[in-house]
Amino acid sequence: MMEREHIPSFHHSNIPPAGRILAVDWGQRRIGLALSDETQTLAQPLTTLTRRAGKRFPMAQLLDQVTRNQVVSIIVGLPLDEAGAEGDAAHAARELADAIKRRVNEGLEVTMWDERMTTARVLAAVREMGGSTRGRKADIDAMAAALLLQHYLDTKKGSAL
Repeated sequence: MMEREHIPSFHHSNIPPAGRILAVDWGQRRIGLALSDETQTLAQPLTTLTRRAGKRFPMAQLLDQVTRNQVVSIIVGLPLDEAGAEGDAAHAARELADAIKRRVNEGLEVTMWDERMTTARVLAAVREMGGSTRGRKADIDAMAAALLLQHYLDTKKGSAL
């Protein structure tokens, strides 16, 4: 049986009650980013960073977004499987969160958050609205980050579905 401590859940933290939160939807090749508004009510897709095969995570680009958008906290998606267990992708996401923590201002909190099925749900929603996902992988990753962040924001405010 899996230990409860590995499943992300909302807990009161040191995240300031106002200011922009950046969400990071980790992927092998593309990293979706989303940003909250100042009141931490609404999430919107920001951009997608691309990692070339065999290259490191584009940390400088991420740090530029943190500075440019005056981010007060970062949420990194934790890709658990359907049963809630951590696999290789989850371990890679944890390593990324640790690397971000080492590179940002000490007061900037980096939190892991369950991102189970965010990309699949975004793909389904786009198709349901009659849209095509062909050639839109970067958009999909940023939208998945926005879905991840919106769930976090709603949970934080006690209004998650």
